[in-house]
Amino acid sequence: MDGKRKKTVTLWGAMHKGAHQIIIRFGYDPELNQRVRGIQGARYSRTHKAWYVLNTSAHLRRLNHVFHEVAHIDHSLLLNTAKGKPKTRVLTQAQRDVLNGFYRFMQGQRYSASTIRTYSNLVADFVEFLREKPINSYALADVNRFLEAVFIPKRLSVSTHRQFISALKVFIIFMDGECSIALDDLVRPNKARSLPTVLSQQEVIDLIRCTRNLKHRVVLGLLYSAGLRIGELLKLKIKDINFDRRIIYIHQSKGKKDRYVPLAESMLPLLRNYWATFKPSVFLVEGQAGGPYSASSIRKFLGRSCKRARIYKPVTPHTLRHSYATHLLENGVGLRHIQVLLGHAKPETTMVYTHVAKSDLIQIESPLDSMMKQLGPGDIRDEKFLLSRNSNF
Repeated sequence: MDGKRKKTVTLWGAMHKGAHQIIIRFGYDPELNQRVRGIQGARYSRTHKAWYVLNTSAHLRRLNHVFHEVAHIDHSLLLNTAKGKPKTRVLTQAQRDVLNGFYRFMQGQRYSASTIRTYSNLVADFVEFLREKPINSYALADVNRFLEAVFIPKRLSVSTHRQFISALKVFIIFMDGECSIALDDLVRPNKARSLPTVLSQQEVIDLIRCTRNLKHRVVLGLLYSAGLRIGELLKLKIKDINFDRRIIYIHQSKGKKDRYVPLAESMLPLLRNYWATFKPSVFLVEGQAGGPYSASSIRKFLGRSCKRARIYKPVTPHTLRHSYATHLLENGVGLRHIQVLLGHAKPETTMVYTHVAKSDLIQIESPLDSMMKQLGPGDIRDEKFLLSRNSNF
């Protein structure tokens, strides 16, 4: 760097999207940002507010190659993991037995595979941190110490913090009184209440029109017109589409619930054209090898379509689901019906769309408009009362 002080790139391991990832964090820097964009498989996480790649030795070598000339690379927080293999933890056999029992307990309680993976890793991190201490002597102070020593330096998100507390609550239930931490003492931090990004109806039309590939257009059309989660779309099979009744059967979605959603009439010609062109065999949307399509491919072509449609706000596949719910509410559909269509377990989850729907808000008159109407025609023509010297505005 010839006398210049090197920037710092911090790497650490974390479970994200159900897999071991390398989180890549650095301060705002266009050069470093450009370099990480060039790494194949690198994606940005809004949860961690950082880039990440799958935790493999090949990716680690690539990161060292990309950054070593321009930045100091801090590996101190990086977990020693490899693709598909959890790190070798420093635990006693008794601790391993307890953690294996916890894993089987969650399987017996029918938790989803993703939840079991996440909770197991979070609790194992906690047990390893306190490896010199017997599990039955854990106290609330140990939880706080773990959060301060691990979560704060890594700047882990509030969502991860909440997941850890949830995992610990399940672990305490599993321990059945052998752990001295009281369930009521574990408090989840408040979740950030940010409003979802929503496209206007015209933006949705522009987005679909600017999507040139027929398969891609079908994907975006279904995500919006049926309010599907991306995982629901990827698991959708041909047999789940009923053209005669115009309904889509969503099987064992989030919360292990089935539901029906309407199939938009405007999607029928597009689907028939797609069917005749691509001839899918099992899944409605299939990859080149015949299996289910990948979520990363959808995100990539969605980004390209947004650029063509000149939509510059951050858009993800879930944005189309948010837009679907908001537009239903604006069109007068009741919250209870929207809750059923989206498959929400709690009405509170659906209530967020009341804050982004604008049909009622635009009917509210600004006090400035009210004051201007109260002025007589002569007053309004007076230059003192004009908001603009151009009376056409």
